[in-house]
Amino acid sequence: MEIEKVICGRALVNGELTYTEVGINDGRIVAVGKMVRGGDERVELGTSDVLLPGFIDPHVHFRDPGMTQKEDFQSGSMSAINAGVTCVLDMPNTKPPVSDHRTLMDKKSSIRGRSYVDYGLFVAVTPGINAGMLAPMVPGFKLFMGSTTGNILLNDDSELIPAVRDVLATGKRMSVHAEDDSMMGHAEEHCTRDHLRNRPAEAEWNAISRLGTNFPGSRINVCHVTTTKGLDLARGFGFTTEVTLHHMLFDVDRNTDAFYKVNPPIRNKADREGLMSRFLKGDITMVGTDHAPHTLEEKMQDFDAAPGGMPGVETTVPIMMGMVRDGLLPMSTLVGMAAESPGSCFGMRKGAIKPGFDADFTIFDLRKSRNVDVRSLHSRCGHSPYGGMSAVYPDTVILRGEVQVEDGEFCGESIGADICG
Repeated sequence: MEIEKVICGRALVNGELTYTEVGINDGRIVAVGKMVRGGDERVELGTSDVLLPGFIDPHVHFRDPGMTQKEDFQSGSMSAINAGVTCVLDMPNTKPPVSDHRTLMDKKSSIRGRSYVDYGLFVAVTPGINAGMLAPMVPGFKLFMGSTTGNILLNDDSELIPAVRDVLATGKRMSVHAEDDSMMGHAEEHCTRDHLRNRPAEAEWNAISRLGTNFPGSRINVCHVTTTKGLDLARGFGFTTEVTLHHMLFDVDRNTDAFYKVNPPIRNKADREGLMSRFLKGDITMVGTDHAPHTLEEKMQDFDAAPGGMPGVETTVPIMMGMVRDGLLPMSTLVGMAAESPGSCFGMRKGAIKPGFDADFTIFDLRKSRNVDVRSLHSRCGHSPYGGMSAVYPDTVILRGEVQVEDGEFCGESIGADICG
């Protein structure tokens, strides 16, 4: 067995932090153990360093193509790599929306060679979708049951059920924006409380229940769950679940302006605290950022006119690593929900330090922390609700064996590849 490089130090392997040597060859992990022989290069980590798998964000909106004034794949992937995120799954509500073979191929072609992280592109679930043809080219599909950015709403059971049946028959997982559009209000909005009134929790519960009644036990991932009832419904139907940091940190009566307008909405303090409690217990399958940037000018409009969505790909993992440092969140729980589970759920050999997996790593020194500086973030949108929060950023980030970030500074190239070819 040929080994090019061996990384030696404390690593999180199978949920335990222990001294480990990791052998790498041709961008893959080929050996993991207490002693790995060989290797032209041996890298010894510092005594305070910890080696983790590269993180995976299963839910980003990089706005490319069609809305690149907000974000493009270069700026979005630069944001991701600096946070220790080495793979992202990008949603299809771009312009045009990715809903068929042509739009998928066009997007793949336009992104190729412009990403600093590996990536997969989702296709939207639409009436008459040719899911069988598209499945080999995507890590998953996305169903929008509630209105949000883009015009790919599918909420009528007469069209939804046959389309979802075709998607699930491929064996690929389907992520869902689970808000029943028929239960949403359209009254004028002046603050996040008004936005919440228009998009009640019952819309989440009803959307999940409709899917569970028709497709129990299926490979369905409920995105950005906002309530513990929604979480329990999804778990009861055998679905995987995804949670965002903003739904666990912000609540509607403290965070009122358009910078906190997001779909689904931030909710009451009790919902936020309940969701955070379940997250800390590890009751949620995965963490996704729902990174959805809009320009500063758009978010500074009157609340009703401002679009919904907020950035998060460059801040979520570092803030959560700060929670690990403070003893609030077990490291193994975070890695499980933000690396291992997304990798496993979407069929990737990523997200764990195991032989055969991609050599994607993040190296953190938990002694180092700093507050999030919005001016230093790489998103084109130029704002963040997380400014000033305590975070631990990675010292080193490695993508398929190649160092992309060293000493906290980007030093790599746009080597990110499409995980589905």
